[in-house]
Amino acid sequence: MTGMDRLLWLVHAASTLFMAGVIAVIQIVHYPLFARVGTAGFPAYAAEHGWRITWVVAGPMLVELATAVWLVFRPLPPGVPAWMAWAGLAAVIALWLSTFLLQVPQHEVLRVGFDPEAHRRLVFTNWLRTALWFLRGVWVLYLLARAMEREC
Repeated sequence: MTGMDRLLWLVHAASTLFMAGVIAVIQIVHYPLFARVGTAGFPAYAAEHGWRITWVVAGPMLVELATAVWLVFRPLPPGVPAWMAWAGLAAVIALWLSTFLLQVPQHEVLRVGFDPEAHRRLVFTNWLRTALWFLRGVWVLYLLARAMEREC
């Protein structure tokens, strides 16, 4: 592997693992607490949440997507079959689809005011992203270990 390839693998792993940690905190701590904000201040809270969380996740999500695409088009190290890189990219695409088709619509409802049903759907559907990012974290570490196996 070239130095650039090593960097690509490490940046990809870092972005995935960062997002796995972020989504765990959001799912276990942050989203459940939405119900405790109160109705009067909730629209302002929801708007602020949307602005702030975008600053936290947009960069790492874009980096994860870009590096996942790059990995499927780069020569892979011995011991890393192409289907593994493609499966990783498919999971990233599933995460983006979940975000924009399932979670963002619930956030849009909540921006107007607290809605218990939208909140329930947000928490419930976000388990998909939580599980996918956890599995991606395990997957990317496994791929990284296989890629580095021949290096050591």
